[in-house]
Amino acid sequence: MSEQTGSGGLNEYIQHHLTQNAIEVGGGAFHIDTWVVSLVLGLVFIAWFGYFARKASAGVPSKGQAFVELILEFIDGQVKDSFHGDRRSLTPLALTIFMWVVMMNCMDLLPLDLPGWLVKTTAGAEVAHHTYFRWVPTADLNTTLALSTVVFFLILYHSIKAKGGFGFGKELLTAPFHAHGTGAKIALAPANLGLNVIEYLVKPVSLAMRLFGNMYGGELVFMLIAGLLGGSLLMFVPGVLFNTAWAIFHILIVLLQAFIFMILTVVYIAGAYESH
Repeated sequence: MSEQTGSGGLNEYIQHHLTQNAIEVGGGAFHIDTWVVSLVLGLVFIAWFGYFARKASAGVPSKGQAFVELILEFIDGQVKDSFHGDRRSLTPLALTIFMWVVMMNCMDLLPLDLPGWLVKTTAGAEVAHHTYFRWVPTADLNTTLALSTVVFFLILYHSIKAKGGFGFGKELLTAPFHAHGTGAKIALAPANLGLNVIEYLVKPVSLAMRLFGNMYGGELVFMLIAGLLGGSLLMFVPGVLFNTAWAIFHILIVLLQAFIFMILTVVYIAGAYESH
């Protein structure tokens, strides 16, 4: 059990681990830990897949190349099933979303107290007590909202690309309630516009909240297990078993949430090419 749990109780232990390493910027807070971890993982993904893309050969692939090709073929297959247009830009987008979110989610599977232990080992217990570091970027609502906001603007871009600015604007005012007379169209325009605005806004909000909620909840369960079962040597073995069981189950959540975020992005963009 960490010293934080022993000295301050479970509440203080959880509050410490839920506190972001942030700096005040313009009346708000910039989460340094979220930014650093997500940036590093993004660069790792680029370096990893870029390396095997450059080393790809027509002969018998290496295990690393085979694994990368397996992921790429899986993502491309999912995009092909949902989107029937040109996939050359959409498949790389789906691959980036899936792998980046998976890697950020997987940070939840690392030992909870590892950052604190590293700080304590190098700088002492007092510094560790006042150092905060959350290394699951997707358990930070700022991350999931940022991702979903980008998806929102991509949906708008593809909608305008497919229908043109005039066609997209017309659809906002004339669907889903269609009318044939000019007067009826004018009367229904506010209702159509309101429903379309709500529909477009709900998509990024639901994407962000679903991913954040699942990862935040998983992170909190790890904290509860560590805090409740780490109080004595007698509880060490049950604690390890509970943590292992939850970690195995959480692997499914990590992969599933990344897949859902990716596939919904593809479905939303595919829907931008359809007429109501």
